[in-house]
Amino acid sequence: MVRPIQPIVPAISQEQYIKKAAPKKGNVSFGDILQQQQGLTVSKHAADRMRERNIQFSNKEWESIQEKVKEAKQKGVKDALVVVDGSAMVVSVKNNTVITALNQAEADKKVFTNIDGTILL
Repeated sequence: MVRPIQPIVPAISQEQYIKKAAPKKGNVSFGDILQQQQGLTVSKHAADRMRERNIQFSNKEWESIQEKVKEAKQKGVKDALVVVDGSAMVVSVKNNTVITALNQAEADKKVFTNIDGTILL
């Protein structure tokens, strides 16, 4: 008669397993915190469009835009249309990046898609 092999160490119940600490849903990564602190980045495309279309913002306006983008991020917005004195920008809130910019004449004729929030200043 063959006997089953017996373990040398007593079996460990599921309650005794050491569980790996899983990140909590509320935790934020270092990269996310760093990106939030750096403020908005302007993509090359957006910088070219702003230069071509003579779109400029004062330091106060830019700070206000950055604050509102942070608020939008906290509310779960991923891509936003930001309208400031007739100029419009499409901003990837998720990546803190200005994707493109339009002046008032162009913004009046456009349909904006793939945005889930709007910021009016």
